[in-house]
Amino acid sequence: MRAVGIILAGGNSNKMRELTQKRAVAAMPIAGSYRAIDFALSNMTNSHIQKVAVLTQYNARSLNEHLNSSKWWDFGRKQGGLYVFTPTITADNGYWYRGTADAIYQNLDFLKKCHEPYVIITSGDAVYKMDYNKVLEYHIAKKADITIVCRDLQPGEDATRFGTLKMDETMRVEEFEEKPMMAAYNTISTGIYIIRRRQLIDLIEHCAEEERHDFVTDILIRYKNLKKIYGYKIKDYWSNIATVDAYYKTNMDFLKPEVRNYFFKEYPGIYSKVSDLPPAKYNPGAVVKNSLVASGSIINGTVENSVLFKKTFVGNNCVIKNSIILNDVYLGDNTYIENCIVESRDTIRANTRHVGENGVKIVVEKNERYAL
Repeated sequence: MRAVGIILAGGNSNKMRELTQKRAVAAMPIAGSYRAIDFALSNMTNSHIQKVAVLTQYNARSLNEHLNSSKWWDFGRKQGGLYVFTPTITADNGYWYRGTADAIYQNLDFLKKCHEPYVIITSGDAVYKMDYNKVLEYHIAKKADITIVCRDLQPGEDATRFGTLKMDETMRVEEFEEKPMMAAYNTISTGIYIIRRRQLIDLIEHCAEEERHDFVTDILIRYKNLKKIYGYKIKDYWSNIATVDAYYKTNMDFLKPEVRNYFFKEYPGIYSKVSDLPPAKYNPGAVVKNSLVASGSIINGTVENSVLFKKTFVGNNCVIKNSIILNDVYLGDNTYIENCIVESRDTIRANTRHVGENGVKIVVEKNERYAL
């Protein structure tokens, strides 16, 4: 094994609004049967990275439950394995993670006990497929200190959500701005980095000594002129889900045949924790067009251009259009849903109408069932 993996999954996104009040962003359901972190974990195992640490913090209960067995991603080995780290009170430290660099620092013993020469750092809130070995070969060939995986934005995409960077003709990073008010460059960081393990330990320890806690601001930006930092540009599908609009668009992308085929039919695959549920049931009179319907669901009404997650019940004469229905939702008879995201474990009363007219509407009915 040449590399160890670190997945940063402890952050919270206020731009997700109600969706992340009871779960971490990395635990957000994707494409009917998956969680956001499944994509990073699958990429790790498909790249033959056998030792992976997931750093969780914010609303980590459902995420930790999802990660309670490593076998789903084939990490249940005698060597390597899947490690889940949450903030721990010690004699020397009483803080929660104060930033991405601090999260790594609080678990630095894990890195010090590893023997792999390189570390791959990624986030748990992006949907993509990647062979990290190709990036590692590039990193070695360039003799880089740090390699940042980046991509060019499509016209109309908001660059202010990301770190933007400028590279010279050799792909060395010249400028790096984190979430600028006005983006000067169209190339963004995907939050995937490769760095030599010993160097990462030195940089993280130096940050801790100076009370600096953010990996991007206090390492990438601070050392961009002192270290050889290179960009590795990708063109394949990549999407960060950390806003309501981005989450909605990402799920809707899976209604496109080319996106579905890329993730679920082309090798290598994407893996997730499997629930023992019966297949979706379509009762007489049900009409389903261009939609994803997950296992355990029962459909009695009309579903168009929508993504329905596990154990969704759609009552008689219901109409669902251009919407995302999360896990374990009961839709009463004669309900009309359009341009909405319905929170999980909700009961939507019969004869009600919910329409997102100026963007995506998040439907949260107040009840005692907990969102997972």
